[in-house]
Amino acid sequence: MSLETEITHAPEDNPFFRTSTLPYQLPPFELIRMEHYRPAFDKGMAEQLAEIAAITGNPAEPSFDNTLIAMERSGALLRRVTHVFFNQSSADTNEELEQIEAEISPLLAAHEDAIHLDHALYGRIKALYDARESLELPDGEALRLIEKYHEEFVRAGAELDAEQQDRLREYNAELASLTTTFQRNLLADTKARALVVDDAADLAGLSADSVSAAAENGRELGHDGKYVLSLKLFSNQSELASLDDRDVRRRLLEASVGRGFSVNGDVIRRIVMLRAERAALFGFPSHAAYTVSDQTARSVDAVEAMLGRIVPPAVANARKEAAALRAANGGAAIEAWDWQYYSEKVRKAEYDIDSAALRPYLELNAVLHDGVFFAANQVYGLTFTERPDLKAYHPDARVYEVFNADGSALGLFIADFYARQSKRGGAWMNELVDQSELAGTKPVVVNNLNIAKPPAGEPTLLTFDEVDTMFHEFGHALHGLFSNVRYPYFTGTTVPRDFVEYPSQVNEMWSVWPEVLSNYARHYQTGEPIPADLVAKMKEAKLFGEGFRTVEYLGATLLDWAWHSLAAGQDPGADLEAFEAAALERAGVAMAEIPPRYRTGYFSHIFSSGYSAGYYSYIWSEVLDADTVKWFEENGGMRRENGDRFRGELLSRGGSVDPLSAFTSFRGRAPEIDALLERRGLLVAQES
Repeated sequence: MSLETEITHAPEDNPFFRTSTLPYQLPPFELIRMEHYRPAFDKGMAEQLAEIAAITGNPAEPSFDNTLIAMERSGALLRRVTHVFFNQSSADTNEELEQIEAEISPLLAAHEDAIHLDHALYGRIKALYDARESLELPDGEALRLIEKYHEEFVRAGAELDAEQQDRLREYNAELASLTTTFQRNLLADTKARALVVDDAADLAGLSADSVSAAAENGRELGHDGKYVLSLKLFSNQSELASLDDRDVRRRLLEASVGRGFSVNGDVIRRIVMLRAERAALFGFPSHAAYTVSDQTARSVDAVEAMLGRIVPPAVANARKEAAALRAANGGAAIEAWDWQYYSEKVRKAEYDIDSAALRPYLELNAVLHDGVFFAANQVYGLTFTERPDLKAYHPDARVYEVFNADGSALGLFIADFYARQSKRGGAWMNELVDQSELAGTKPVVVNNLNIAKPPAGEPTLLTFDEVDTMFHEFGHALHGLFSNVRYPYFTGTTVPRDFVEYPSQVNEMWSVWPEVLSNYARHYQTGEPIPADLVAKMKEAKLFGEGFRTVEYLGATLLDWAWHSLAAGQDPGADLEAFEAAALERAGVAMAEIPPRYRTGYFSHIFSSGYSAGYYSYIWSEVLDADTVKWFEENGGMRRENGDRFRGELLSRGGSVDPLSAFTSFRGRAPEIDALLERRGLLVAQES
């Protein structure tokens, strides 16, 4: 039966057609089937357009209630299916989902354009905007809603002429299709390039549980008796630090950094050229200039000034580290696939630290319950109860009910930590239900990671990077859970892209906070706490490698910036790798031993995930993060009053206030960069 036939004859008991009756309106995943998605999208878009038509057809003069409140109430069905579908298409996709996504993405783009380019609707919004100072509004959040709607519609093309709007529709539809194609091609290429190893001896250096996980992965992928290292989204695969066989390291890294170019080259080239053309419609010289204009950075110059201050000391640090690695290798050259391996040797020699020795103390359930949840309890008073009676979208995903300190219900948290072939790479947070007083809804949020799943009955032992990632993504979850806004427009993490990483980066601080670390870092077999001297050495060793990590990150950031600084009509050429090499050289971060954290071919953040011209936001947000960590340290650290203030003034506000104004109110001053430079060892590099 064709997809079209299935859609036409879709059952009327589609679970998306009504509000879920489960706690917190958790989607009824046990009832949802593939054939439900397309009819729900179709009906959801039709319903919202009818709701918009009712707004524009209202003969009464525009008012806050009959225009903006009505818009905020519109699209409930479309919102339900969109949240569920795009979470599943990222976390547990299949060919049917991919086909639906390819069909629906351009239709959703056209739907958004139909709303944003509705002349009558924009006329009502503009009338409210022009009269905003004289309106009797309930509060400042309502005023901000008017201002943000006006800004959104202008940036979406409401003030373009008819010909320009037609071109904009074409650009948006094609871009929606291209970004979906990019992700589908990348997922397939990432699967195809997984490293298959015939002999366990070739994996010498990996821990026994890692070898077991590779064998289990091989079995699941149809390579019985062999070992498969599936690729994570970033360039430097975690196994590179341990694999003794240099050729295996080379093959693994080359598989990683070679992804995407052959399957996505034309797609990427077309994406960046279309984005530049679209920016030109709005009078901007590049997509980067257009994108940053409504972020907290506000201008290209501000971003480039910040990056320009960081690049020279970061590269200087990395070159010092490279010299230390060459010494550890007997003076021989260090290639990119050697860096992590010899970094580990230097850590052992200089700091007596073996990263593999940490892993038995970092068991997944202990990290989650006695680390992540414990920190949230100590700082914010939260408690968590697992709800096995509530089913998520995949058996590996676990559902927790979250409560405030006074016992009141806060929302649901879904933890989906294991990698699988149907899940895209990386780690991220999604919202399945948005918090809103207007809608009467509490948040349901999801954290997705990509941790290798061990064979049944064996423990899941983490690297410290994976622990940091777990705390980081839970910071995003807290941002969603703590949302306390009236209007859906401002819910949770709907803040500027260069601010959204700030709360998640702050939450990383608790992973090494003494009270938290001692609570979760216990040997999974003996229960013995992680040795204090090992913790001290780990902290001492942390600055070693900051040069690498900063240059790796800057390489990706400056690639993103180069691709999206192209002017309209400027063709980057068919040789993407040549463009990439020239961009890194021009930016001063070209080091053959340190590939960017994401190369162009697999940079899904910027070509399919909404971070285009925005990858700088991680380090921009880290300025705020480092300054906030300093505030916590200056004010007694892990104290409830500190957490309550951070929650009340920042985490709960969503997009309902200007984010930098909220930060300044919280911190008592504007953000300063010195705490970040000190954290990354860059102050020393600048002074030396």
